[in-house]
Amino acid sequence: MRIAFLYIAEAYQCYHGAAIALELARRTDWTIVNHYNDPETPHHLARIAAAWGGPAIEERPLRKSWLTRTAQQRLRRLGMFKDMVMRDNIAELNGYDAIFAVENTAAALRRLGADLPRLIYSPHGFGDRARGFIPRIATFDLVLLAGEKTAARMLAEGLVREGGYALTGSVKLDTAARIAKANRLPFAREQRTVLYNPHKEPKLTSWYKFIEPMLAGFAAEPGMNLVVAPHVKLFRRRTEAVRDAWRARSTANVLVDPGSDRSVDMSYAVAADIYVGDVSSQVYEFLAQPRPCVFLNAHRIDWRDDPSFAHWHLGDVVDDPADLMAAIRAAPERHALYRERQEALAKASLGDTSPGAAGRAAEAVIAFMEGRRAAA
Repeated sequence: MRIAFLYIAEAYQCYHGAAIALELARRTDWTIVNHYNDPETPHHLARIAAAWGGPAIEERPLRKSWLTRTAQQRLRRLGMFKDMVMRDNIAELNGYDAIFAVENTAAALRRLGADLPRLIYSPHGFGDRARGFIPRIATFDLVLLAGEKTAARMLAEGLVREGGYALTGSVKLDTAARIAKANRLPFAREQRTVLYNPHKEPKLTSWYKFIEPMLAGFAAEPGMNLVVAPHVKLFRRRTEAVRDAWRARSTANVLVDPGSDRSVDMSYAVAADIYVGDVSSQVYEFLAQPRPCVFLNAHRIDWRDDPSFAHWHLGDVVDDPADLMAAIRAAPERHALYRERQEALAKASLGDTSPGAAGRAAEAVIAFMEGRRAAA
Protein backbone atom coordinates (compact mmCIF):
# COMPACT_ATOMS: atom_id res chain seq x y z
CA MET A 1 0.00 0.00 0.00
CA ARG A 2 1.34 3.44 -0.95
CA ILE A 3 -0.11 6.64 0.53
CA ALA A 4 0.80 10.23 -0.28
CA PHE A 5 0.22 12.86 2.40
CA LEU A 6 -0.37 16.02 0.38
CA TYR A 7 0.41 19.38 2.00
CA ILE A 8 -0.74 21.58 -0.82
CA ALA A 9 -1.15 24.77 1.22
CA GLU A 10 0.74 26.59 3.98
CA ALA A 11 2.84 24.62 6.45
CA TYR A 12 0.59 25.26 9.46
CA GLN A 13 -1.73 22.54 8.16
CA CYS A 14 0.87 19.90 9.07
CA TYR A 15 -0.42 20.02 12.64
CA HIS A 16 -3.70 18.51 11.45
CA GLY A 17 -2.25 15.57 9.51
CA ALA A 18 1.41 14.72 10.10
CA ALA A 19 0.75 12.73 13.27
CA ILE A 20 -1.59 10.45 11.31
CA ALA A 21 1.20 9.70 8.83
CA LEU A 22 3.52 8.87 11.72
CA GLU A 23 0.95 6.55 13.29
CA LEU A 24 0.35 4.81 9.95
CA ALA A 25 4.11 4.32 9.52
CA ARG A 26 4.30 2.89 13.03
CA ARG A 27 1.36 0.48 12.56
CA THR A 28 1.88 -0.75 8.99
CA ASP A 29 4.57 -1.59 6.45
CA TRP A 30 2.99 0.80 3.94
CA THR A 31 5.02 3.27 1.91
CA ILE A 32 4.15 6.78 3.11
CA VAL A 33 5.50 9.94 1.48
CA ASN A 34 4.95 13.56 2.52
CA HIS A 35 4.58 15.81 -0.54
CA TYR A 36 4.66 19.55 0.15
CA ASN A 37 4.15 22.87 -1.59
CA ASP A 38 5.31 25.37 1.07
CA PRO A 39 9.12 25.22 1.59
CA GLU A 40 8.60 25.81 5.32
CA THR A 41 6.79 22.48 5.66
CA PRO A 42 9.82 20.27 6.49
CA HIS A 43 10.57 22.40 9.57
CA HIS A 44 7.09 21.75 10.97
CA LEU A 45 7.10 18.09 9.99
CA ALA A 46 10.39 17.74 11.89
CA ARG A 47 8.91 19.37 15.01
CA ILE A 48 5.99 16.96 14.97
CA ALA A 49 8.17 13.92 14.26
CA ALA A 50 10.49 14.86 17.13
CA ALA A 51 7.53 15.11 19.49
CA TRP A 52 6.18 11.78 18.25
CA GLY A 53 9.51 9.99 18.30
CA GLY A 54 9.51 9.16 14.60
CA PRO A 55 9.50 6.99 12.57
CA ALA A 56 11.21 8.57 9.58
CA ILE A 57 8.95 9.37 6.61
CA GLU A 58 10.18 10.37 3.18
CA GLU A 59 9.56 13.99 2.18
CA ARG A 60 9.39 15.31 -1.37
CA PRO A 61 8.87 18.88 -2.53
CA LEU A 62 6.15 19.02 -5.14
CA ARG A 63 7.52 19.62 -8.62
CA LYS A 64 6.73 23.01 -10.12
CA SER A 65 6.83 24.03 -13.73
CA TRP A 66 8.48 27.27 -14.78
CA LEU A 67 5.04 28.87 -15.03
CA THR A 68 4.04 27.71 -11.54
CA ARG A 69 7.32 28.87 -9.97
CA THR A 70 6.97 32.26 -11.65
CA ALA A 71 3.38 32.66 -10.44
CA GLN A 72 4.34 31.78 -6.86
CA GLN A 73 7.30 34.16 -6.85
CA ARG A 74 5.74 37.16 -8.58
CA LEU A 75 2.13 36.85 -7.43
CA ARG A 76 2.70 35.62 -3.89
CA ARG A 77 -0.10 37.72 -2.46
CA LEU A 78 -2.59 35.74 -4.57
CA GLY A 79 -1.85 32.41 -2.91
CA MET A 80 -0.06 29.10 -3.36
CA PHE A 81 -1.44 28.34 -6.86
CA LYS A 82 -2.53 24.95 -5.61
CA ASP A 83 -4.32 23.75 -8.75
CA MET A 84 -1.25 24.50 -10.85
CA VAL A 85 1.00 22.62 -8.42
CA MET A 86 -1.32 19.62 -8.34
CA ARG A 87 -1.45 19.58 -12.14
CA ASP A 88 2.36 19.60 -12.28
CA ASN A 89 2.43 16.47 -10.09
CA ILE A 90 -0.63 14.59 -11.24
CA ALA A 91 1.23 11.72 -12.91
CA GLU A 92 3.19 10.87 -9.76
CA LEU A 93 0.25 11.33 -7.42
CA ASN A 94 -1.93 9.09 -9.58
CA GLY A 95 0.45 6.22 -8.82
CA TYR A 96 -0.54 6.01 -5.14
CA ASP A 97 -3.23 3.84 -3.62
CA ALA A 98 -4.48 6.81 -1.60
CA ILE A 99 -3.87 10.53 -1.23
CA PHE A 100 -4.43 12.06 2.21
CA ALA A 101 -5.13 15.81 2.35
CA VAL A 102 -5.99 18.31 5.07
CA GLU A 103 -7.49 20.83 2.66
CA ASN A 104 -10.57 20.23 0.55
CA THR A 105 -9.02 21.90 -2.51
CA ALA A 106 -7.39 18.50 -3.02
CA ALA A 107 -10.75 17.37 -4.42
CA ALA A 108 -9.49 18.98 -7.65
CA LEU A 109 -7.18 15.99 -8.08
CA ARG A 110 -10.10 14.05 -9.58
CA ARG A 111 -10.77 16.78 -12.13
CA LEU A 112 -7.05 17.04 -12.92
CA GLY A 113 -6.76 13.34 -13.69
CA ALA A 114 -5.96 11.43 -10.49
CA ASP A 115 -8.57 8.74 -11.02
CA LEU A 116 -6.79 5.78 -9.36
CA PRO A 117 -6.05 6.72 -5.71
CA ARG A 118 -8.65 6.87 -2.98
CA LEU A 119 -8.96 10.42 -1.69
CA ILE A 120 -8.93 10.87 2.09
CA TYR A 121 -9.69 14.21 3.74
CA SER A 122 -9.23 15.45 7.29
CA PRO A 123 -10.39 19.09 7.68
CA HIS A 124 -7.86 21.49 9.18
CA GLY A 125 -10.37 22.89 11.64
CA PHE A 126 -13.78 22.25 13.15
CA GLY A 127 -15.50 25.60 12.84
CA ASP A 128 -18.98 26.74 11.90
CA ARG A 129 -18.53 28.73 8.69
CA ALA A 130 -20.32 27.59 5.53
CA ARG A 131 -17.05 27.34 3.61
CA GLY A 132 -16.23 24.25 5.62
CA PHE A 133 -19.29 22.52 4.13
CA ILE A 134 -18.95 22.94 0.39
CA PRO A 135 -20.04 20.45 -2.31
CA ARG A 136 -16.58 19.31 -3.36
CA ILE A 137 -16.13 17.51 -0.03
CA ALA A 138 -18.40 14.80 -1.48
CA THR A 139 -15.55 13.96 -3.89
CA PHE A 140 -13.54 12.33 -1.08
CA ASP A 141 -13.84 8.62 -0.44
CA LEU A 142 -13.13 8.88 3.30
CA VAL A 143 -13.49 11.92 5.55
CA LEU A 144 -12.04 11.97 9.07
CA LEU A 145 -13.93 14.29 11.41
CA ALA A 146 -13.32 15.40 14.97
CA GLY A 147 -16.84 15.52 16.40
CA GLU A 148 -20.53 14.87 15.90
CA LYS A 149 -21.39 18.49 15.07
CA THR A 150 -19.46 18.46 11.81
CA ALA A 151 -20.53 14.91 10.94
CA ALA A 152 -24.22 15.69 11.40
CA ARG A 153 -24.05 18.75 9.18
CA MET A 154 -22.05 16.97 6.47
CA LEU A 155 -24.48 14.04 6.48
CA ALA A 156 -27.46 16.38 6.26
CA GLU A 157 -25.91 18.18 3.30
CA GLY A 158 -24.88 14.99 1.50
CA LEU A 159 -21.14 15.67 1.79
CA VAL A 160 -20.36 12.36 3.51
CA ARG A 161 -22.15 9.02 3.57
CA GLU A 162 -22.39 6.15 6.01
CA GLY A 163 -19.19 4.13 5.79
CA GLY A 164 -17.40 7.07 4.21
CA TYR A 165 -16.45 8.97 7.34
CA ALA A 166 -15.03 8.34 10.81
CA LEU A 167 -15.02 10.25 14.09
CA THR A 168 -11.54 10.44 15.59
CA GLY A 169 -11.31 13.53 17.80
CA SER A 170 -8.97 16.40 17.02
CA VAL A 171 -5.57 15.36 15.70
CA LYS A 172 -4.28 18.90 16.26
CA LEU A 173 -5.15 18.72 19.97
CA ASP A 174 -3.37 15.38 20.09
CA THR A 175 -0.32 16.92 18.42
CA ALA A 176 -0.39 20.07 20.55
CA ALA A 177 -0.42 18.00 23.73
CA ARG A 178 3.05 16.81 22.75
CA ILE A 179 4.39 20.08 21.33
CA ALA A 180 2.67 23.12 22.78
CA LYS A 181 4.29 24.27 26.00
CA ALA A 182 2.35 26.35 28.50
CA ASN A 183 5.60 27.98 29.52
CA ARG A 184 5.74 31.45 30.96
CA LEU A 185 5.11 33.89 28.15
CA PRO A 186 7.73 36.62 27.60
CA PHE A 187 5.96 39.33 29.57
CA ALA A 188 7.37 41.58 32.28
CA ARG A 189 4.69 40.36 34.73
CA GLU A 190 2.65 37.20 35.10
CA GLN A 191 -0.95 38.38 34.99
CA ARG A 192 -4.20 37.73 33.17
CA THR A 193 -3.42 37.12 29.48
CA VAL A 194 -5.72 37.80 26.55
CA LEU A 195 -5.25 36.05 23.19
CA TYR A 196 -6.41 38.05 20.16
CA ASN A 197 -6.83 35.68 17.21
CA PRO A 198 -8.36 37.49 14.22
CA HIS A 199 -9.08 35.65 10.98
CA LYS A 200 -7.74 36.73 7.61
CA GLU A 201 -11.05 36.70 5.68
CA PRO A 202 -11.49 40.34 4.50
CA LYS A 203 -15.28 40.43 4.85
CA LEU A 204 -15.23 38.91 8.33
CA THR A 205 -11.97 39.81 10.03
CA SER A 206 -11.93 42.21 12.96
CA TRP A 207 -8.26 43.09 12.42
CA TYR A 208 -8.56 46.35 10.52
CA LYS A 209 -11.25 47.83 12.74
CA PHE A 210 -10.10 46.62 16.14
CA ILE A 211 -6.32 46.20 16.22
CA GLU A 212 -5.43 49.85 16.83
CA PRO A 213 -8.08 50.41 19.55
CA MET A 214 -6.96 47.16 21.15
CA LEU A 215 -3.29 48.12 21.24
CA ALA A 216 -4.22 51.52 22.64
CA GLY A 217 -6.45 49.90 25.24
CA PHE A 218 -3.74 47.58 26.52
CA ALA A 219 -1.19 50.40 26.52
CA ALA A 220 -3.53 52.23 28.90
CA GLU A 221 -4.16 49.10 30.96
CA PRO A 222 -0.83 47.48 31.89
CA GLY A 223 -2.57 45.19 34.40
CA MET A 224 -3.35 42.68 31.63
CA ASN A 225 -1.17 41.04 29.00
CA LEU A 226 -2.12 40.73 25.34
CA VAL A 227 -0.94 38.19 22.74
CA VAL A 228 -1.76 39.29 19.20
CA ALA A 229 -1.62 36.11 17.10
CA PRO A 230 -3.61 36.46 13.87
CA HIS A 231 -4.42 33.60 11.53
CA VAL A 232 -1.04 32.97 9.91
CA LYS A 233 -2.38 33.75 6.43
CA LEU A 234 -2.97 37.37 7.45
CA PHE A 235 0.78 37.98 7.25
CA ARG A 236 2.07 34.86 5.50
CA ARG A 237 2.23 36.58 2.12
CA ARG A 238 3.55 39.91 3.40
CA THR A 239 7.18 40.96 3.35
CA GLU A 240 9.49 40.32 6.27
CA ALA A 241 9.78 44.09 6.70
CA VAL A 242 6.02 44.32 7.28
CA ARG A 243 6.13 41.48 9.79
CA ASP A 244 9.09 43.05 11.57
CA ALA A 245 7.21 46.35 11.84
CA TRP A 246 4.37 44.57 13.64
CA ARG A 247 6.73 42.62 15.91
CA ALA A 248 8.28 45.96 16.88
CA ARG A 249 4.97 47.05 18.35
CA SER A 250 5.37 44.54 21.16
CA THR A 251 5.71 46.11 24.61
CA ALA A 252 6.10 44.99 28.20
CA ASN A 253 2.51 43.70 28.25
CA VAL A 254 1.84 43.17 24.53
CA LEU A 255 3.30 40.46 22.30
CA VAL A 256 2.59 40.83 18.57
CA ASP A 257 3.34 37.61 16.70
CA PRO A 258 2.68 37.72 12.94
CA GLY A 259 3.63 34.09 12.41
CA SER A 260 6.06 32.13 14.62
CA ASP A 261 5.91 28.43 15.49
CA ARG A 262 3.95 29.31 18.62
CA SER A 263 1.21 30.90 16.55
CA VAL A 264 0.39 27.55 14.93
CA ASP A 265 1.08 24.91 17.61
CA MET A 266 -1.56 26.03 20.15
CA SER A 267 0.99 27.40 22.63
CA TYR A 268 -0.94 30.64 23.00
CA ALA A 269 -4.32 28.91 23.23
CA VAL A 270 -2.97 26.78 26.08
CA ALA A 271 -1.45 29.72 27.97
CA ALA A 272 -4.15 32.41 27.58
CA ASP A 273 -6.94 33.19 30.04
CA ILE A 274 -9.35 35.00 27.67
CA TYR A 275 -9.96 34.53 23.94
CA VAL A 276 -10.82 37.47 21.68
CA GLY A 277 -11.55 36.76 18.02
CA ASP A 278 -14.00 36.71 15.17
CA VAL A 279 -14.55 33.66 12.92
CA SER A 280 -11.48 31.45 13.35
CA SER A 281 -12.18 27.80 14.20
CA GLN A 282 -9.23 28.08 16.60
CA VAL A 283 -11.74 29.19 19.22
CA TYR A 284 -12.68 25.53 19.63
CA GLU A 285 -9.04 24.63 20.25
CA PHE A 286 -9.07 27.26 23.02
CA LEU A 287 -12.33 25.86 24.39
CA ALA A 288 -10.92 22.38 24.85
CA GLN A 289 -10.58 23.96 28.30
CA PRO A 290 -13.61 26.29 28.68
CA ARG A 291 -12.59 29.89 29.40
CA PRO A 292 -13.99 33.39 28.81
CA CYS A 293 -14.43 34.54 25.21
CA VAL A 294 -15.23 37.84 23.50
CA PHE A 295 -16.20 37.99 19.82
CA LEU A 296 -15.79 40.97 17.50
CA ASN A 297 -18.44 41.78 14.91
CA ALA A 298 -16.52 44.29 12.84
CA HIS A 299 -18.98 44.20 9.92
CA ARG A 300 -22.25 44.39 11.87
CA ILE A 301 -23.33 40.96 10.66
CA ASP A 302 -26.81 39.72 11.56
CA TRP A 303 -25.40 36.58 13.16
CA ARG A 304 -27.77 35.33 15.84
CA ASP A 305 -29.65 32.77 13.72
CA ASP A 306 -26.80 31.99 11.33
CA PRO A 307 -25.16 28.58 11.96
CA SER A 308 -21.88 29.94 10.58
CA PHE A 309 -21.64 32.03 13.76
CA ALA A 310 -22.73 29.42 16.30
CA HIS A 311 -19.56 30.07 18.30
CA TRP A 312 -20.58 33.71 18.85
CA HIS A 313 -23.12 32.37 21.35
CA LEU A 314 -20.19 31.36 23.59
CA GLY A 315 -19.26 34.84 24.78
CA ASP A 316 -20.22 38.49 24.55
CA VAL A 317 -20.21 39.99 21.04
CA VAL A 318 -18.80 43.50 20.53
CA ASP A 319 -19.71 45.66 17.52
CA ASP A 320 -18.07 48.93 18.54
CA PRO A 321 -14.34 49.20 19.36
CA ALA A 322 -15.26 51.70 22.06
CA ASP A 323 -16.81 48.82 24.00
CA LEU A 324 -13.89 46.43 23.58
CA MET A 325 -11.90 46.91 26.78
CA ALA A 326 -14.99 46.93 28.99
CA ALA A 327 -16.07 43.60 27.45
CA ILE A 328 -12.63 42.08 28.04
CA ARG A 329 -12.57 43.26 31.67
CA ALA A 330 -16.05 41.84 32.23
CA ALA A 331 -15.42 38.50 30.50
CA PRO A 332 -14.19 36.49 33.54
CA GLU A 333 -17.21 37.45 35.64
CA ARG A 334 -19.63 36.81 32.75
CA HIS A 335 -18.10 33.45 31.89
CA ALA A 336 -20.62 31.65 34.07
CA LEU A 337 -23.31 32.70 31.57
CA TYR A 338 -21.57 30.80 28.77
CA ARG A 339 -19.63 27.97 30.36
CA GLU A 340 -22.31 25.27 30.02
CA ARG A 341 -22.90 26.19 26.37
CA GLN A 342 -19.15 26.22 25.72
CA GLU A 343 -18.77 22.73 27.15
CA ALA A 344 -21.60 21.36 25.02
CA LEU A 345 -20.49 22.92 21.74
CA ALA A 346 -16.80 22.20 22.32
CA LYS A 347 -17.64 18.53 22.91
CA ALA A 348 -19.76 18.39 19.76
CA SER A 349 -16.98 20.09 17.77
CA LEU A 350 -13.90 18.36 19.18
CA GLY A 351 -15.35 14.91 19.82
CA ASP A 352 -13.22 12.51 21.82
CA THR A 353 -10.53 14.65 23.47
CA SER A 354 -8.76 11.76 25.14
CA PRO A 355 -5.18 11.09 23.96
CA GLY A 356 -4.86 9.04 20.79
CA ALA A 357 -6.76 10.94 18.08
CA ALA A 358 -3.94 10.40 15.59
CA GLY A 359 -3.96 6.68 16.34
CA ARG A 360 -7.74 6.53 15.95
CA ALA A 361 -7.43 8.32 12.61
CA ALA A 362 -4.72 5.92 11.46
CA GLU A 363 -6.87 2.92 12.39
CA ALA A 364 -9.78 4.39 10.42
CA VAL A 365 -7.56 4.76 7.36
CA ILE A 366 -6.22 1.22 7.75
CA ALA A 367 -9.72 -0.24 8.07
CA PHE A 368 -10.95 1.69 5.03
CA MET A 369 -8.00 0.82 2.79
CA GLU A 370 -7.89 -2.83 3.84
CA GLY A 371 -11.64 -3.05 3.29
CA ARG A 372 -11.26 -1.63 -0.19
CA ARG A 373 -8.44 -4.04 -1.00
CA ALA A 374 -10.46 -7.02 0.24
CA ALA A 375 -13.44 -5.97 -1.86
CA ALA A 376 -11.36 -5.54 -5.02
